[in-house]
Amino acid sequence: MKNYKMTVCYDGSRFYGWEHQPDIEMTIQGKLESVLKEMLGQEVEVIGCGRTDAGVHAKAYICNVHMETEMSEKEIRDYMNHYLPDDIGVNEVKVASDRFHARYNAMGKTYQYACYIGDKKPVFDRKYVTVLEGKINVEAIKKAASYLVGEHDFKSFCGNPKMKKSTVREIYSIDVTCRNGYMYLTYHGKGFLQYMVRILSGTLIEVGEGKRSPESIIDLIEAKDRSLAGPTAPAKGLTLLKVHYAK
Repeated sequence: MKNYKMTVCYDGSRFYGWEHQPDIEMTIQGKLESVLKEMLGQEVEVIGCGRTDAGVHAKAYICNVHMETEMSEKEIRDYMNHYLPDDIGVNEVKVASDRFHARYNAMGKTYQYACYIGDKKPVFDRKYVTVLEGKINVEAIKKAASYLVGEHDFKSFCGNPKMKKSTVREIYSIDVTCRNGYMYLTYHGKGFLQYMVRILSGTLIEVGEGKRSPESIIDLIEAKDRSLAGPTAPAKGLTLLKVHYAK
């Protein structure tokens, strides 16, 4: 039995996130496993690199599956793309080592949160960006983001109030870029808590709107209190860009 590594992209707009759930058909994992069951004639488990929330998108989500088939890597990819819905695509299928695990072997992830700050309506991107009204102070956002880089206790930015494990995480970088009326917040980190990127984005947006100062981020980190941070930004603006592994 071989271990196949798959790179998957998806528009998460109509799905309830990555992980399959009881009595819920519309999950990414569920759709992949359903197609593979038809292909193989038996059930298999698709192991994901992590959970993405309902409504979140991915350009290069990594998963792996152990299965026995005579089909080539290309044939597997083409079969899946033929039977998967149009908003899920398999970019690549490769045989991996038996020990490869999409989640346990991941060294980090890069997420991007997209906002529209222009003066028109982003009609064709409306499912993938959060529209911000009024003037946004991008330099203030950059300054605030600098306080978040490094290893901190991000309990104030965790969406799970019952979290019993450590909320310490390390963010390697946060890049804030603007072009053609769009603002992108790109996060590269070792790992992220539930809703963490969306809460960070909601908080940084408040800084950009002048609702809080860049320096308030320092106090937020120290407070370890979710109620003091900004709102959870809408899921539609978030995309998983890349999962990092050791070469």
